[in-house]
Amino acid sequence: MSKIEHLGDPARHFWMTRSVARVMGVSLSDAMAEGHLSSKGYADLVTNCRRCTHVEDCEYWLAHQAGRAEEAPDGCRHARLFEALKDVAGKA
Repeated sequence: MSKIEHLGDPARHFWMTRSVARVMGVSLSDAMAEGHLSSKGYADLVTNCRRCTHVEDCEYWLAHQAGRAEEAPDGCRHARLFEALKDVAGKA
């Protein structure tokens, strides 16, 4: 018997994923346009965010950002990818 996995609201996690990236200075749209992120990769980001157990912590972190953040919130499943995309964007 397989385990049923709970996934969070797609719209909520779409915006959370975009917002964390934006606060870190990453445009996911630009990353896709420049070939650094595929459409499947983008969809996977949102799906992985939907699996996260740190949703409230992430929303709190987002609510308290006044400018650019150097790092993703603690526990972010995408911290490494966002760091890599930030580095690529900084070299463009």
